Amino acid sequence: MPPAKQLIGVIDVPGPERDALAQTIARDDLAVYAASGIEELPPETALIVAHARAVSRADWERLAERLPTLVVSDERQDADLLKAVEAGLVDYIVDPLRHGSLLRRMIVKAIEVHQLAADRERDRARLAHLNENLEELNESLETHLAMLRLDQQAGGQIQRKLLPARPQTLQGVTFDYWLAPSLYLSGDFLDFQGFDERYSLFYFADVSGHGASSAFVTVLLKYLSNRWQQEWNGEHPERLAPRWLAALNRELLDAGIGKHATLFVGVIDHRRRYLHYSLGAQLPMPLLVADGEVQALPGEGMPVGLFPGVDYPSLGCPLPENFRLWLCSDGILECLPGDTLEGRLRELERRVLASTTLEDLRGSLALEHLADDDEIVAQSAPGHEELPDDLTIMVLSGFGNDKS
Repeated sequence: MPPAKQLIGVIDVPGPERDALAQTIARDDLAVYAASGIEELPPETALIVAHARAVSRADWERLAERLPTLVVSDERQDADLLKAVEAGLVDYIVDPLRHGSLLRRMIVKAIEVHQLAADRERDRARLAHLNENLEELNESLETHLAMLRLDQQAGGQIQRKLLPARPQTLQGVTFDYWLAPSLYLSGDFLDFQGFDERYSLFYFADVSGHGASSAFVTVLLKYLSNRWQQEWNGEHPERLAPRWLAALNRELLDAGIGKHATLFVGVIDHRRRYLHYSLGAQLPMPLLVADGEVQALPGEGMPVGLFPGVDYPSLGCPLPENFRLWLCSDGILECLPGDTLEGRLRELERRVLASTTLEDLRGSLALEHLADDDEIVAQSAPGHEELPDDLTIMVLSGFGNDKS
């Protein structure tokens, strides 16, 4: 289907001269509608060619406001023609019947320029509308982010309230820790509690991922461990840690939240000075320092929350008169030099051996400038963004290292 012709409105006094002007224009895909005044032109008119003799000067501005308009004249009336252009008309041409080809080119060019201007105006209006929508969307997004930030910050404060007071000494063993969330909420968690005059219990967990879902698992862990401790009768301490891990494994699988964790659960027999423990894929392994030597506690186990029906090992080792037991989340590996995992683990052993206190180890990792996990961290949320991962260090020292 051929494209529709552009309709050109010719305003002139009726007669042979107007007909001749219309015939001159009606070529090159241009159609013509001749009229005596602007009111007679159809709405689809694309451009007006007005003869100076048919339009008074007072109407030039009105023509320019309606449509792009060319003025034609049979005589060079410079003053009048220039005033027509000044009033907003596109251009003028003298003796149009002799310069028909030029007139048609001027008409086509004027229509193109007018169309481009209209397109730009539509684009400008569309862009302004889009910017307005974007501003509203950004404002709404900022509002939702602020609400989420407040929720996360409140959640982080609640999570920190679930942590035990530090440091604490239970039956000659001092427990201390430092927990640094990389954002508002942490996937790392720990706890230690005295059971009676003979036993104390502790665990150290690193839940996969970050954010609210990982933090919810730590809350679940806190609740379950308290319940399981209340249900324990103090017998067979060697069975407690593997039973806890197996029960938590079932709980996470039944929850179906796609979260798993690495855990170390320990029961200290203060009377025998013996540690009963079990673990689930702990990395790095707990490091025991005594008599100027450091060794990783032996044993291995599957992560908690990945596979059903897992049996966790029942392990144990005697605790020397003077010892330090270090537990670190895997975030510490990001703070150690070395190109391989093995190299970083060896470097951690070296630094643990050289550290007497928690502050010593933090200093060797250049982390002493970071605040402890207290109200300072809560007030400066989202946390330690310079850390690539949550980082937690826990140290147990005893029995001759009792600082109380």
